[in-house]
Amino acid sequence: MTTARGEEIGGEGTAEGVGGLKRVLGPIDATCVVVGAIIGVGIFFTPSQVAEIAGSGRVALLAWAVGGAIALAGALTFAELGGLYPRTGGQYEILRDAYGPLPGFLYVFCNATAIQAGAIAIIAMVCSKHLAGALGKEITGTVHLISISSILIVGLTMANAAGVRWGARIQNLTVLAKVATLLVVTLLAASAEPAAFETAAEATEGGAESPGLVRLIFMALVPAFFAFGGWQHALWIAGEVRQPRRNVPLSIVGGVMVVVIVYLLVNWAYLRLLGYEGVTGSTSLAADAVARVWPGTGRQIVAAAVAISAFGVLNAQLLAGPRLIHGMALDGRFFSLFARVSARFGTPLPAILLLGSTSIALLVAALAAKEQQALGLLLTGVVFIDGVFFAMTGCALIILRRKRPDADRPVRVPGYPFVPLLFVLGEVGIVLGAYLEPEARKAAIIGAVWIVVAAVFFFAFFRDGSRRKESGIRE
Repeated sequence: MTTARGEEIGGEGTAEGVGGLKRVLGPIDATCVVVGAIIGVGIFFTPSQVAEIAGSGRVALLAWAVGGAIALAGALTFAELGGLYPRTGGQYEILRDAYGPLPGFLYVFCNATAIQAGAIAIIAMVCSKHLAGALGKEITGTVHLISISSILIVGLTMANAAGVRWGARIQNLTVLAKVATLLVVTLLAASAEPAAFETAAEATEGGAESPGLVRLIFMALVPAFFAFGGWQHALWIAGEVRQPRRNVPLSIVGGVMVVVIVYLLVNWAYLRLLGYEGVTGSTSLAADAVARVWPGTGRQIVAAAVAISAFGVLNAQLLAGPRLIHGMALDGRFFSLFARVSARFGTPLPAILLLGSTSIALLVAALAAKEQQALGLLLTGVVFIDGVFFAMTGCALIILRRKRPDADRPVRVPGYPFVPLLFVLGEVGIVLGAYLEPEARKAAIIGAVWIVVAAVFFFAFFRDGSRRKESGIRE
């Protein structure tokens, strides 16, 4: 079979991918990348905000269920695209073939310099703080936080540079640990005396049945959606997955289903352990929930769990993200240096080093300013830009169905076109929510400006993709 750029790709059973990478990852590895990229630190904190907006424990659970349904719609959408583009950096090719080279470039450029680099910076800080908390310590001072967070980024950058199997092993272990932790919280809840899911007003007035139920659910979806997303990583690593036309779609749908089930269980557990009032009033939700059963060591256990979860997400970003850069460079739309694969390690070493270094740069920049304000801007900017390109990728399925009606699609979205449209509308809602929130509008505007900067960079250097631009190092 030949790719859109005329390259011969390895067959389903071969070990050769495109661009010098090897197909060494199995379906469990790919699924763990999906689960690990989605389950981050948000599920340990976000449910408090969701419940507060929902006004009821039952409505909050319903909002998480609706969010899960939209996430599954996204997974099914990306599963069809993954079967159609079973190559490294597949999401870049999807956007390129649907809209032209500019949107594809914008996504990868913004991903490397804002979306993923910013996420890595944020997650590294969260991981550092909770790692210290698990040891009964506290990080004081900006320099201390930068140092520990940078060490984490450098360490995982080196591990992923040393081979994709190293990154996959770390991913598999951290996914097992974080899922087990959340299931333990659920088991603790099942054995405890249940707290009240309702507020006092709701119990007497039937607030959950009010006419504003639908409006409450959709408002609560905005913070809930922050805890979803990450299944696109399977598209980025597809060039190193065995039998990708089967295993990439399987890992996307299977991974999201695992996440949705775990999220619903742990949100039920939070409410059963703490009650609605306890959930909304908590500033450290998971710690408070576990401390109800294990008051002595509960908080340190949860701090360790959050640190492990953050470490796993950090690894997922540095495992999958560089493959997106590598895929675009192979297409001649980025500096040719980043199309190279290490002869010794078999990894896209220049792309891995690029993402690791930009992440540390954003980390230092964020902490050089006022920490909380900078982190808020960074987080909202990441969500805004990511939402724009998620919506575009969902629409790309509809466009590619028209452009390439006879293409071999091993997976087809059930309920087409309603399922992908549901996903697109959900992402559009997040983008609008990020812009309409007054405190977050500045970050959304910065995100939009950065997309324009990326466009200028494209026209200055990579408009003619047939010409490989020199990066100072000749091939």
